[in-house]
Amino acid sequence: MSRINVAIDGPAGAGKSTIARAVAKKLGILYLDTGAMYRALALKALRKGLVPGSREDVIPILADTEVTVRNNAGTQITYLDGEDVSQLIRTQEVSKGASDIAVIPEVRIKLAELQRNVARENDVVMDGRDICTYVMPHTKNKFYVTASVEERARRRLSELNEKGEYLEYTLEKMRGEIASRDHTDSTREFAPLTKAPDAIVIDTTCMSIETAIETLVNNIRL
Repeated sequence: MSRINVAIDGPAGAGKSTIARAVAKKLGILYLDTGAMYRALALKALRKGLVPGSREDVIPILADTEVTVRNNAGTQITYLDGEDVSQLIRTQEVSKGASDIAVIPEVRIKLAELQRNVARENDVVMDGRDICTYVMPHTKNKFYVTASVEERARRRLSELNEKGEYLEYTLEKMRGEIASRDHTDSTREFAPLTKAPDAIVIDTTCMSIETAIETLVNNIRL
């Protein structure tokens, strides 16, 4: 039986996770937040006092690390070695660690296989940095969701301020962090962030989330 596999790539803060969740809900299929899996690994490294971007630090802990996800009424619960870390992985420190740890090829290989297993067994909407190009390159539904650095920084800062977190952050500092993460994600040697040649681009800079969701849904081939 042919599966509906929708792959969405794009840089941090472009709105791809929000869009992906909404699209999955509209289609009545599973949503997989792959970034949460990298965040979970980064959290483990940070807890152990390791450097997330160091192969020497991270590779030894991979074999004994279990990252799993479960869908609970449309919400993804992320488990690290059996512990629900869904809220713990949403800090700025873990976000930076996830970008750093994702540079390590062995990490991407381990998590990509878990992600492919989900896609083989389920109709799924999956978002990340290399879903179209590495995890699910054969799917006919590929999308690249993006936005300007300025707009992505503004959104991220607003989101953190609403939560009462990182109130000392300025737009300039957030813009710098977003640009730095873009550089890390797009220049890593293994499975970098890049637009697949056959991916449909959705630029959300001046687009409402509702319009972006509708645009993507209208372009899905069942």
